[in-house]
Amino acid sequence: MFSIQLNTIGKKFRREWIFRNLNYEIQAGQKLVILGGNGSGKSTLLQVISGFIAPNEGTLVYSLEKNVLAADSLHRHMAFASPYLQVIEDFTLLEMAHHVQTFKPFQKGITTGDFIELIQLPQAKNKFIREFSSGMKQRLKLGLALLSDTPLLLLDEPLSNLDKAGIQWYTSMIESYTAQRTVIVCSNAISDEYFFCNTTLNVTDYKTRI
Repeated sequence: MFSIQLNTIGKKFRREWIFRNLNYEIQAGQKLVILGGNGSGKSTLLQVISGFIAPNEGTLVYSLEKNVLAADSLHRHMAFASPYLQVIEDFTLLEMAHHVQTFKPFQKGITTGDFIELIQLPQAKNKFIREFSSGMKQRLKLGLALLSDTPLLLLDEPLSNLDKAGIQWYTSMIESYTAQRTVIVCSNAISDEYFFCNTTLNVTDYKTRI
C-alpha cells in the first residue's frame, strides 16, 4: 500500500502563505478528507501532495510497500480526479477509454467495454466528449480515477456537477473500488463526498501570517 510523509510543508502565492509548517503522515490504506472553505487552500494542498505543484518549504516522501519512491515515478502509482482537470474533448468516449488504458491500465479484469458500462454511459460510447454534459464529463473523470490500477487515489470535490443518481453511483463506486487504496478527498464539508473517510485534516489549522 501507499503512504506519504509531509515534512514541514508550506506553500505561498506571492507574499501570502496558503499553509505552513504542515507535518502529517498519510498512512497506507488511510482514507483522508481535507476540509476547508472556498479559497482556504485545500485544493492547493492536494496538488502539492500529487506533485503537480511544488511546495515552497518542506519535503514529501512517498512510499509503496515501505519502499521509498522517486518523485518522478509518482504518476505511475496515482490517479487524480478534479473538475478543473481536462479530458481530450476531440475523442469519443470509447477512444478516450482505449487511450487512457495504454498508459494507466484499469483494475484487473476490467476491459474498455466494462469501463463504459461501469460509468453508466454505454449510450455515449461513440459520442465526442465535447458533446457531453458537465455531469457526464465528471462521471468520466471519476471513472478513470476510481477504476485505474493505482494504490493512491486523489479526489478534489468529486460530487461537482453530479445529480442525485450520480451521487448514488459515486457512493457505490467508492464502496467497490477503494478498499485496498490510500484515498485523499478534498471537500467543502459535503459529507456525501467523504462518507468513507476515517481521518480529517483541516487546512485552516495551518494558516499563518508569518
